[in-house]
Amino acid sequence: IMENVKALGALEKWKDVRKKYLDRAEKLGYMCSPFILKATDFGVSQKRERVFFIGIKEVRDPLFEYHLMNCLVQQKRKAPFIRELLKDLGKSGSEKNPNTCTAKITFATNPIMRKSPYSGMYFNGQGRPMNVDEYSNTLPASMGGNKTPFVDEEYLYGDAKSDWIADYHKRLVAGDITLEFKETPKRLRRITIKEAARIQTFPDEYIFCGNKGHVYTQIGNAVPCKLAEAVAKAVLLYLEESNKR
Repeated sequence: IMENVKALGALEKWKDVRKKYLDRAEKLGYMCSPFILKATDFGVSQKRERVFFIGIKEVRDPLFEYHLMNCLVQQKRKAPFIRELLKDLGKSGSEKNPNTCTAKITFATNPIMRKSPYSGMYFNGQGRPMNVDEYSNTLPASMGGNKTPFVDEEYLYGDAKSDWIADYHKRLVAGDITLEFKETPKRLRRITIKEAARIQTFPDEYIFCGNKGHVYTQIGNAVPCKLAEAVAKAVLLYLEESNKR
């Protein structure tokens, strides 16, 4: 099994590279096909799409891709939205949710506007705001410091009835704001290691090694645990069913 970014499995410009991998697998005795999978289809609260090259040795199945895809479909599970996923952790700095990223969030003086409050560039740094009422965007391996996504803590864990980020976007669109470089309200803060790990479906008791920056990178680089589990179970199911055919 080999995993990589969606583009490798989808874009025409990578067609020759895909063929190279598949030809090499065939020479080694594997029947192999690429599958583009959405993490949200397999219990992961993250809009992460990846290509998986799955090969099985010494298989002669003219419907290999069809049969294996059926096995993958059987592993699908509904994922919770971010609010439901994280609600029991509590605010950053609590016992269950230690504060691990103190990078400041500042307003952009030349924001790049989009229709959604959660796209565009309204704040400085590469970390983007997260909509806790849906799935998160892909957590990047570059997390740590101002590249870490952020949330409205009072809207996620407190009593706030609306997301400060969405309200700010409305005021920007309406032209009601004088743009200046300054820090955002304290209720906006970067996601913690515990929150990032849970979004990637690591078990809560999982122990990471290294400094905080290295841990954020490990989390962002990982294949979500539940997605990896689904692929492994699909392969096992395929092998079991192929023995019956």
